[in-house]
Amino acid sequence: MILNFFDAIAEGWEFIIALGSMMGFLGLVVGILGWMFLGQFQRHKMIGVIVVSMILLGVCGTYTGLKYFHIY
Repeated sequence: MILNFFDAIAEGWEFIIALGSMMGFLGLVVGILGWMFLGQFQRHKMIGVIVVSMILLGVCGTYTGLKYFHIY
């Protein structure tokens, strides 16, 4: 019974890390597109989005989300 609990906790952490990886990919794409097509004031915000997305990808891993959600 206790081992099932720890397995559920491990699966939850794996899901959170994979979700963070996918959010990092999405933020990077949106940040680059926003930086290219938006005005000067929004460009500064998009640079912040790109930096946060790169940190998120560095922490969660770049391949984790693709492997977890079976996106090839």
